[in-house]
Amino acid sequence: MFDPASLKYDANGLIPAIAQDADSAEILMMAWMNAESVARTLQTGRVTYWSRSRRAFWVKGESSGHVQELVDLRVDCDRDCLLVLVRQHGPACHTNRRSCFYTAIRDGVEVGIMEPMA
Repeated sequence: MFDPASLKYDANGLIPAIAQDADSAEILMMAWMNAESVARTLQTGRVTYWSRSRRAFWVKGESSGHVQELVDLRVDCDRDCLLVLVRQHGPACHTNRRSCFYTAIRDGVEVGIMEPMA
């Protein structure tokens, strides 16, 4: 049985988690998890993060309805980063964009590459 305590967390007990769309492979966002949020995610199938600013658990979509359904949870080779494959319902970003990665640096200039969803 998988034990979330077997992962390598930082000094604050956190591990980075990259959310990726399971169907399109699009990178949606990066957030933080702790051992308890990893366990809750695996138990419920609803991705649960740890909010550093609120110092509280954050179930993705709990207030917005933009739920992330867990498809697969992967651990990198150093055990210090997670890849969370999800089915994203609605935008992943709080700016109402599909992905939090909606700007790019092109020719030394930061440009928007994604509009908010309607």
